[in-house]
Amino acid sequence: MLRLMEVRLPLAHTPDDLADAICRALRIPRADLLSYRVARRGYDARHADHIVIVYTLDVSTRRDRALQERHRGNPRIGTPPDTRYRLPWRAPRPPAPRPIVIGLGPAGLFAGLVLAQMGLCPLILERGKPVRERTQDTFALWRRRTLDPESNVQFGEGGAGTFSDGKLHSQISDPHHYGRKVLEEFVQAGAPPEILTISKPHIGTFRLVGVVERMRATIEALGGTIAFQSRVVDIDRTGGTIQGLTLADGRQLEARHVILAIGHSARDTFAMLAERGVFIEAKPFAVGLRIEHPQSLIDRARFGRHAGHPLLGAADYKLAHHGGRHRSAYSFCMCPGGTVVAATSEVGRVVTNGMSQYSRNERNANSAIVVGVSPADFPGDALAGVRYQQRLEEQAFRLGGGTYEAPAQRLEDFLAGRVSTGPGEVIPSYQPGVQWTDLHQILPEPIDHALREALPAFARKVTGFALPDAVLTGVETRTSSPIRITRNDDHESRNTRGLYPTGEGAGYAGGILSAAVDGIKAAEAVARALRAGQKTR
Repeated sequence: MLRLMEVRLPLAHTPDDLADAICRALRIPRADLLSYRVARRGYDARHADHIVIVYTLDVSTRRDRALQERHRGNPRIGTPPDTRYRLPWRAPRPPAPRPIVIGLGPAGLFAGLVLAQMGLCPLILERGKPVRERTQDTFALWRRRTLDPESNVQFGEGGAGTFSDGKLHSQISDPHHYGRKVLEEFVQAGAPPEILTISKPHIGTFRLVGVVERMRATIEALGGTIAFQSRVVDIDRTGGTIQGLTLADGRQLEARHVILAIGHSARDTFAMLAERGVFIEAKPFAVGLRIEHPQSLIDRARFGRHAGHPLLGAADYKLAHHGGRHRSAYSFCMCPGGTVVAATSEVGRVVTNGMSQYSRNERNANSAIVVGVSPADFPGDALAGVRYQQRLEEQAFRLGGGTYEAPAQRLEDFLAGRVSTGPGEVIPSYQPGVQWTDLHQILPEPIDHALREALPAFARKVTGFALPDAVLTGVETRTSSPIRITRNDDHESRNTRGLYPTGEGAGYAGGILSAAVDGIKAAEAVARALRAGQKTR
């Protein structure tokens, strides 16, 4: 077959139009085209009045070999890459003790799955509950202001990505096509097959619930064990090597190979690891606010007269502004047709995040607008960034009235520096509700200044972004982990043998896809270590 890239057609095209475009690109008669399949479909909306669909296609013709020679050197024409995932090892028998995975978010889920597929029968420890019980607990916060610190948006089966837009695209370098393995496993578990081809795949919260459950069942069928409500409270790190784990209920587990996939909000675990001497360092992250606009406004701004076209769906945006004080503000985790959600995992703190369903048909679009911070903003030990986040979250809780309602402000009032007294055209989606106030009381001055500067600049890029009634809700702090559990080139902790820091919590991923890929790589690293150990016996 041939791989044909950058085939561009107008929105209103037919399958015949696509076939004709293939023949023109390859310079062949229509009779020579045997078949084609879509490898990737995206769109170019830089010019709203002239939006084009952009295809990457795998094509079969009567003269593939001759065409490869004819088009040698053409960057648009080549051969399809081999994206099949091959397990690096199949264990002849499960090891003793078996490998342990801590956390069942995307990194832990895929680490556990690949270990199970290799016959290594992992034990997966998850501090939260199964995903359906966890969903009920999360709704209790949103509807009744009742927080379970162990079962919420951050903790439980599926991880923080379950209550998000379910985005499955990433900018990581992936020459070995681990991302394809992730997408194919999701489809095998019931995700829409289109995620294999569209340029910005997503699943959405409610669909992710079923997908995660089916993946759990696969792990168990392959010999893995998943223990819920099993929080790790201590590690035995004798002689710089992991020896065992202690759980909150007092159980002690022997452990020689531990994948640490705890997510970016396991602050108590961060503190325990630091106390036990595991090497941790502070790292940059970002903080800011969520902004909501009518989705129809964003659709018109991005797609013009084509707004609502079924091939386009709900419009998104990606914005950045480099300010005058060497601070950059940017959009993060943009959720078309979604809602702003309460995402705290700790009593007395308010945190926002964004979420969309697969349909993306809610009234508002929302996105975090955040500003980068670095250890220079929170000097101290490795956990200083955690304390920085907590202070902002506590201020948001207090300003929101101390009931898990969030502080909110109309955009016009935020820019004018005055307190909002209520909503305008845009009704905030955050549950359990908002308190209208002055968000400047939360934000450190450098962050506040950067947002004031960036928001008008964004209006020059997205028509209508400066809508006076757009709603800002705070505070967004969990953009990424505030620490990095530093590791070597083989995924192992810098100073603790047998410990494999992985995913967002370890500071090595940002989003569902990159965390899942990191989990696969961690599983492979454990397999290499176990295999080498067997050979030396």
